[in-house]
Formats: sequence, C-alpha cells, structure tokens
Amino acid sequence: MRITQGTFSFLPELTDEQILKQLEYCLEHGWAVGVEYTDDPHPRNTYWEMFGMPMFDLQDPAGILLEIKNCRSTFPNHYIRVTAFDSTHGTESVVLTFIVNRPKDEPGFRLVRAEGPGRTMRYGLESYAVQSRPEGARY
Repeated sequence: MRITQGTFSFLPELTDEQILKQLEYCLEHGWAVGVEYTDDPHPRNTYWEMFGMPMFDLQDPAGILLEIKNCRSTFPNHYIRVTAFDSTHGTESVVLTFIVNRPKDEPGFRLVRAEGPGRTMRYGLESYAVQSRPEGARY
C-alpha cells in the first residue's frame, strides 16, 4: 500500500533534482522549510518528529537538501517529509508538504468496523506499523 499524503503523493518518487526545484520554489516565496519523519503515517498523525530545527533563515536549497539526506541516512526506514511554512499572516501556516522518503515495505492500514446501537456502524483505520506481524501475515 502506498501512503498518499501531501502534495505529489500520487506521482512517482521525486528525484533529488525535483526536490531541489520544489525547495527553490518555497524559498522564492519566503517560506520556512522543515524536515520531519515518522514510522506511523496514520492520517490523523499530523505531528511528525522534527529533524533539526525549521530553516527560517536558510536561503540555499542545497542546504535543505543536505538536511534531507542526513535525515534519510539517520532514518532510512521511516517516512520523511518536507513541510513549508508561511508566516506572512502572523502565524505559521503550513502551505506545502511532500514526502521525500518511504520505507522499502510500506505497512499500510486496515479498516476496523464496530457495530453500534441499532444498525449503526462505525469505521476507523488501524495502522499495521503498530503490529509486529510481517506483510502477508496480517489478516
């Protein structure tokens, strides 16, 4: 299962050159860029771990790409994303996110159904990342 979160998630993996172009776009608009990582990309898990500090004053996209590469080497089996913040409205608003690294085997999710009173059904998602069973042995 391929996680589809953020911009470009339905496209093939971005190359480092394409990532560099996106970083240039962010810096041209004056956005601060941060690098985040997680091993549990549940859609409600919006707060990923920060890798270093957000780069508010950095104007060279190559420096941000170096930080991405450092995060990839530190956490090769995690999801890594770039997040761009716009502070022109007085608050830090996320304006762009995209995934720049995925684990080799993406764990995916399963649909959990619970019956309620009467004929009501409630549905939720459970991440396979929280289970220790390998792919193919999850059901």
